[in-house]
Amino acid sequence: MNRDTALERVHSTAGYGEAAETLAEQYESVTFAEVHREVLHLFPAQPSRVLDIGAGSGRDAAALAAQGHVVVAAEPTAELRALGERLHADQDVEWVDDALPDLAGLREKGRRFDLILLTAVWMHLDEQQRSAAMSSLVDLLHTGGRVILSLRHGPVPIGRRMFPVSAEETIDLARTHGLDVIHLAKRVDPHGRQDVSWTYLALQEAAPSETASPSRSRHSTHPGEPFRSQH
Repeated sequence: MNRDTALERVHSTAGYGEAAETLAEQYESVTFAEVHREVLHLFPAQPSRVLDIGAGSGRDAAALAAQGHVVVAAEPTAELRALGERLHADQDVEWVDDALPDLAGLREKGRRFDLILLTAVWMHLDEQQRSAAMSSLVDLLHTGGRVILSLRHGPVPIGRRMFPVSAEETIDLARTHGLDVIHLAKRVDPHGRQDVSWTYLALQEAAPSETASPSRSRHSTHPGEPFRSQH
Protein backbone atom coordinates (compact mmCIF):
# COMPACT_ATOMS: atom_id res chain seq x y z
CA MET A 1 0.00 0.00 0.00
CA ASN A 2 1.47 3.38 -0.98
CA ARG A 3 1.54 6.35 1.37
CA ASP A 4 -1.36 8.20 -0.28
CA THR A 5 -3.63 5.16 -0.09
CA ALA A 6 -2.70 4.65 3.55
CA LEU A 7 -3.57 8.27 4.36
CA GLU A 8 -6.92 7.94 2.60
CA ARG A 9 -7.77 4.92 4.74
CA VAL A 10 -6.80 6.70 7.94
CA HIS A 11 -8.88 9.73 7.06
CA SER A 12 -11.98 7.81 5.95
CA THR A 13 -12.03 5.71 9.13
CA ALA A 14 -11.15 8.56 11.49
CA GLY A 15 -12.88 8.28 14.85
CA TYR A 16 -14.11 4.72 14.40
CA GLY A 17 -11.34 2.77 16.10
CA GLU A 18 -11.45 4.81 19.31
CA ALA A 19 -15.24 4.51 19.53
CA ALA A 20 -15.52 0.91 18.34
CA GLU A 21 -17.26 -0.47 21.45
CA THR A 22 -19.84 2.33 21.53
CA LEU A 23 -20.42 2.16 17.80
CA ALA A 24 -20.85 -1.61 17.82
CA GLU A 25 -23.47 -1.28 20.54
CA GLN A 26 -25.25 1.37 18.47
CA TYR A 27 -25.14 -0.70 15.29
CA GLU A 28 -26.40 -3.84 17.02
CA SER A 29 -29.29 -1.97 18.68
CA VAL A 30 -31.18 -1.88 15.37
CA THR A 31 -31.97 -5.03 13.41
CA PHE A 32 -30.90 -5.79 9.87
CA ALA A 33 -34.55 -5.90 8.79
CA GLU A 34 -35.30 -2.46 10.25
CA VAL A 35 -32.22 -0.77 8.78
CA HIS A 36 -32.87 -2.18 5.31
CA ARG A 37 -36.67 -2.23 5.29
CA GLU A 38 -36.81 0.01 2.19
CA VAL A 39 -34.75 -2.40 0.08
CA LEU A 40 -35.36 -5.86 1.56
CA HIS A 41 -37.31 -6.90 -1.54
CA LEU A 42 -34.18 -6.31 -3.62
CA PHE A 43 -31.91 -8.66 -1.68
CA PRO A 44 -31.19 -12.04 -3.32
CA ALA A 45 -33.92 -14.61 -2.88
CA GLN A 46 -31.52 -17.54 -3.25
CA PRO A 47 -28.07 -18.26 -1.78
CA SER A 48 -25.66 -15.81 -3.40
CA ARG A 49 -22.24 -14.28 -2.98
CA VAL A 50 -22.45 -11.08 -0.96
CA LEU A 51 -19.87 -8.41 -0.14
CA ASP A 52 -20.60 -6.12 2.83
CA ILE A 53 -18.26 -3.11 2.53
CA GLY A 54 -17.63 -1.23 5.76
CA ALA A 55 -19.20 -4.10 7.65
CA GLY A 56 -18.76 -2.46 11.05
CA SER A 57 -19.94 -4.76 13.83
CA GLY A 58 -21.05 -7.41 11.35
CA ARG A 59 -24.78 -7.04 11.96
CA ASP A 60 -25.69 -7.16 8.27
CA ALA A 61 -23.04 -9.69 7.28
CA ALA A 62 -24.22 -12.08 10.01
CA ALA A 63 -27.89 -11.69 9.05
CA LEU A 64 -27.11 -12.42 5.42
CA ALA A 65 -24.96 -15.42 6.31
CA ALA A 66 -27.82 -16.75 8.44
CA GLN A 67 -29.99 -16.64 5.29
CA GLY A 68 -27.58 -18.96 3.52
CA HIS A 69 -25.50 -16.47 1.56
CA VAL A 70 -21.72 -16.70 1.19
CA VAL A 71 -20.65 -13.43 2.82
CA VAL A 72 -17.42 -11.45 2.80
CA ALA A 73 -17.25 -8.61 5.34
CA ALA A 74 -14.72 -5.92 4.40
CA GLU A 75 -13.89 -3.70 7.38
CA PRO A 76 -10.73 -1.54 7.49
CA THR A 77 -11.01 -0.58 11.18
CA ALA A 78 -9.19 -3.30 13.12
CA GLU A 79 -11.14 -2.69 16.34
CA LEU A 80 -14.52 -3.04 14.64
CA ARG A 81 -13.36 -6.05 12.68
CA ALA A 82 -12.29 -7.82 15.87
CA LEU A 83 -15.58 -6.97 17.58
CA GLY A 84 -17.58 -8.20 14.60
CA GLU A 85 -15.73 -11.49 14.50
CA ARG A 86 -16.39 -11.98 18.21
CA LEU A 87 -20.02 -10.85 18.25
CA HIS A 88 -21.01 -13.01 15.29
CA ALA A 89 -18.68 -15.97 15.72
CA ASP A 90 -21.68 -18.26 15.25
CA GLN A 91 -22.04 -17.22 11.60
CA ASP A 92 -19.79 -18.23 8.72
CA VAL A 93 -18.57 -14.79 7.62
CA GLU A 94 -15.22 -14.20 5.91
CA TRP A 95 -13.69 -11.05 7.42
CA VAL A 96 -11.11 -9.12 5.38
CA ASP A 97 -9.10 -5.94 5.90
CA ASP A 98 -9.96 -4.01 2.76
CA ALA A 99 -11.44 -0.61 1.96
CA LEU A 100 -12.72 1.73 -0.71
CA PRO A 101 -11.91 3.35 -3.03
CA ASP A 102 -9.66 0.57 -4.31
CA LEU A 103 -10.66 -2.64 -2.50
CA ALA A 104 -7.31 -3.80 -3.80
CA GLY A 105 -7.19 -7.09 -1.92
CA LEU A 106 -10.50 -8.38 -3.26
CA ARG A 107 -9.91 -7.10 -6.78
CA GLU A 108 -6.43 -8.59 -7.00
CA LYS A 109 -7.92 -11.98 -6.15
CA GLY A 110 -10.53 -11.62 -8.88
CA ARG A 111 -13.46 -11.92 -6.48
CA ARG A 112 -16.98 -11.37 -7.87
CA PHE A 113 -20.26 -10.88 -6.03
CA ASP A 114 -23.98 -11.01 -6.76
CA LEU A 115 -24.74 -8.31 -4.19
CA ILE A 116 -22.52 -5.54 -2.84
CA LEU A 117 -23.85 -3.74 0.23
CA LEU A 118 -22.62 -0.36 1.44
CA THR A 119 -24.43 0.84 4.55
CA ALA A 120 -23.44 4.33 5.76
CA VAL A 121 -20.17 4.17 3.82
CA TRP A 122 -20.36 6.32 0.68
CA MET A 123 -20.30 9.69 2.52
CA HIS A 124 -16.79 8.95 3.85
CA LEU A 125 -15.33 9.32 0.35
CA ASP A 126 -14.54 12.61 -1.36
CA GLU A 127 -15.56 13.26 -4.96
CA GLN A 128 -12.41 11.81 -6.53
CA GLN A 129 -12.55 8.74 -4.31
CA ARG A 130 -16.22 8.17 -5.11
CA SER A 131 -15.43 8.01 -8.82
CA ALA A 132 -12.64 5.48 -8.23
CA ALA A 133 -14.83 3.53 -5.81
CA MET A 134 -17.68 3.18 -8.31
CA SER A 135 -15.23 1.69 -10.80
CA SER A 136 -14.07 -0.76 -8.13
CA LEU A 137 -17.65 -1.82 -7.39
CA VAL A 138 -18.30 -2.56 -11.06
CA ASP A 139 -15.13 -4.66 -11.20
CA LEU A 140 -16.40 -6.75 -8.28
CA LEU A 141 -19.93 -7.36 -9.61
CA HIS A 142 -21.08 -10.47 -11.39
CA THR A 143 -23.14 -9.78 -14.49
CA GLY A 144 -26.66 -9.01 -13.29
CA GLY A 145 -25.44 -8.25 -9.77
CA ARG A 146 -26.65 -5.38 -7.64
CA VAL A 147 -25.20 -2.65 -5.47
CA ILE A 148 -27.35 -1.45 -2.57
CA LEU A 149 -26.10 1.60 -0.71
CA SER A 150 -27.36 4.18 1.76
CA LEU A 151 -26.52 7.89 1.77
CA ARG A 152 -26.47 9.77 5.08
CA HIS A 153 -27.76 13.35 5.20
CA GLY A 154 -27.12 15.50 8.25
CA PRO A 155 -24.43 17.14 10.38
CA VAL A 156 -21.01 15.50 10.58
CA PRO A 157 -20.19 14.07 14.02
CA ILE A 158 -17.13 15.59 15.67
CA GLY A 159 -13.94 13.77 14.72
CA ARG A 160 -15.40 12.08 11.63
CA ARG A 161 -14.64 12.57 7.95
CA MET A 162 -17.82 12.86 5.86
CA PHE A 163 -18.94 14.67 2.74
CA PRO A 164 -22.40 15.73 1.54
CA VAL A 165 -23.50 13.34 -1.22
CA SER A 166 -26.79 13.53 -3.09
CA ALA A 167 -28.77 10.77 -4.71
CA GLU A 168 -28.64 12.64 -8.03
CA GLU A 169 -24.83 12.77 -8.04
CA THR A 170 -24.58 9.10 -7.10
CA ILE A 171 -27.02 8.04 -9.81
CA ASP A 172 -25.18 10.07 -12.45
CA LEU A 173 -21.86 8.56 -11.38
CA ALA A 174 -23.30 5.06 -11.44
CA ARG A 175 -24.63 5.56 -14.97
CA THR A 176 -21.22 6.64 -16.23
CA HIS A 177 -19.96 3.25 -15.03
CA GLY A 178 -22.73 1.24 -16.67
CA LEU A 179 -25.10 0.93 -13.71
CA ASP A 180 -28.77 1.95 -13.67
CA VAL A 181 -30.78 2.92 -10.61
CA ILE A 182 -33.58 0.41 -10.06
CA HIS A 183 -34.83 1.71 -6.72
CA LEU A 184 -34.68 4.94 -4.70
CA ALA A 185 -36.19 5.46 -1.25
CA LYS A 186 -35.87 8.04 1.50
CA ARG A 187 -36.39 7.47 5.19
CA VAL A 188 -35.88 8.91 8.65
CA ASP A 189 -32.95 7.81 10.78
CA PRO A 190 -33.47 4.32 12.28
CA HIS A 191 -31.67 5.49 15.43
CA GLY A 192 -34.15 8.30 15.92
CA ARG A 193 -31.79 11.23 15.29
CA GLN A 194 -34.02 14.11 14.19
CA ASP A 195 -31.31 15.88 12.17
CA VAL A 196 -30.25 12.79 10.20
CA SER A 197 -32.04 11.19 7.24
CA TRP A 198 -31.13 8.59 4.62
CA THR A 199 -31.50 7.80 0.95
CA TYR A 200 -31.34 4.18 -0.21
CA LEU A 201 -30.28 3.34 -3.75
CA ALA A 202 -30.21 0.03 -5.60
CA LEU A 203 -28.04 -0.12 -8.70
CA GLN A 204 -27.77 -2.81 -11.34
CA GLU A 205 -25.80 -3.25 -14.52
CA ALA A 206 -27.54 -1.50 -17.37
CA ALA A 207 -29.06 -3.76 -20.02
CA PRO A 208 -26.68 -3.98 -23.00
CA SER A 209 -27.79 -2.05 -26.07
CA GLU A 210 -28.37 -3.86 -29.33
CA THR A 211 -25.26 -2.25 -30.75
CA ALA A 212 -23.01 -2.99 -27.79
CA SER A 213 -19.92 -4.99 -28.57
CA PRO A 214 -19.86 -8.47 -26.99
CA SER A 215 -16.32 -7.74 -25.84
CA ARG A 216 -17.69 -5.14 -23.42
CA SER A 217 -19.63 -7.75 -21.43
CA ARG A 218 -18.00 -8.77 -18.14
CA HIS A 219 -17.71 -12.49 -17.50
CA SER A 220 -19.84 -14.26 -14.95
CA THR A 221 -19.46 -17.70 -13.45
CA HIS A 222 -23.04 -17.40 -12.16
CA PRO A 223 -25.41 -18.46 -14.95
CA GLY A 224 -28.58 -16.46 -15.41
CA GLU A 225 -29.87 -13.69 -13.19
CA PRO A 226 -28.99 -14.21 -9.51
CA PHE A 227 -32.22 -12.59 -8.33
CA ARG A 228 -35.79 -13.77 -8.74
CA SER A 229 -37.53 -10.42 -8.62
CA GLN A 230 -36.61 -7.59 -10.93
CA HIS A 231 -37.86 -4.08 -10.10
